[in-house]
Amino acid sequence: MHTKASIKRLKQTNFKLNSLLEITRAINENPTQQDLINRYESLLRKNLNIGKVLVFKFEDEWKCILCSGYSNISYEEINVERDLIPIDEIKFVSSSDNELLSRFDIVIPVYNKNVPVAFVIIGDIDEEGEGVSPTIKHLNFIQTLSNIIIVAIENIRLFNESLRQEAIKKEMELASKMQNMLIPDNSILPKNDKIFMTAFYLPHFDVGGDYYDYIELDKDEIGFCISDVSGKGISAAILMSNFQANLRALFTHEISLVALIEKLNERVLRSTNGEKFITLFIAKYNFKSKELEYVNAGHNHPLLYSVTSKKMQFLNKGSVGIGMLDEIPLIQKGTIHIEEPTKILCYTDGLVELMDEKGISFGTEDIESCIQNKETIENNISEIINKQGILNNNISVFDDISILGIEFY
Repeated sequence: MHTKASIKRLKQTNFKLNSLLEITRAINENPTQQDLINRYESLLRKNLNIGKVLVFKFEDEWKCILCSGYSNISYEEINVERDLIPIDEIKFVSSSDNELLSRFDIVIPVYNKNVPVAFVIIGDIDEEGEGVSPTIKHLNFIQTLSNIIIVAIENIRLFNESLRQEAIKKEMELASKMQNMLIPDNSILPKNDKIFMTAFYLPHFDVGGDYYDYIELDKDEIGFCISDVSGKGISAAILMSNFQANLRALFTHEISLVALIEKLNERVLRSTNGEKFITLFIAKYNFKSKELEYVNAGHNHPLLYSVTSKKMQFLNKGSVGIGMLDEIPLIQKGTIHIEEPTKILCYTDGLVELMDEKGISFGTEDIESCIQNKETIENNISEIINKQGILNNNISVFDDISILGIEFY
């Protein structure tokens, strides 16, 4: 005949097996983290008579995800790095030298791939009661249950994180497509018997803060620009999009470049509160008078090369960057009469800040040598890209790179 003790042990064994089966089924039903924690707490507190349960889990930082039965002890007193990380196996801590841990019974570390992901701290309500403590009696089961629950919670977290990352990726792809719509494609840049325009664009991330554009101001005049927003990523891209809208709304045949810079400065300050700024090179060219007017607002100096006379000059007249000051104190306009076939190369600082194998910036010397010839501006840009390995996984690329090339005939 079965004794009462053996029947009780059999019932406990069946209960534990059934509990593990139910937990496994619950995990397969894609529960939330809180659902699993609630089940775990109920099994320990109600079914196994465990009086106190604390669970610390790592989620970017150590957090207490369960505090049950500890009415007189604040879990905030426990510093995981100091008090728990040194514990790499089940440890009885009721007689520990650590005064804080001595208030508890047992610490159960939970590892995943040899890395601690959680610590379960348990104790009994009736610490002076007779018989074997529930904590000791069910220790192996508690350890098994804890491992199953914690790993399941970690998998839920990783799955949710992967969904979040996928959503971010989709949003970035959409943002990239939208930004590419704001930057004119090479195929639509003007190419005729008066002017030839070509460009290259490589954002460091999916979206960037560089911008170039052209605007047909009237039948005899065209405007073009290149700019760079301080900073990188989404915030720079949003400001760039806002700037593009303002520039296209303001840049007309009638407005002077000086007045345009002043108005753009007002708009940028209103958008950024002085936290970001924009460098800009902007110009207008009249096909009849062959007059080029420009303002360089803190941007890298474009190169102008007169092909026949072999003269090189930097387009450096202008002002400070847009959004740097509440009011720009001085804006100089540059004026050049184009008397012969001429090339202009505009670029953002991502191009000149590229490093060579010695960690030295390329600067403008290589760019100057590439443009001082009778080759087309398109070939010049291709040579620059190839020479500096921009499309060959160059590890020194750490900023957006934009190049705008113009030829006047």
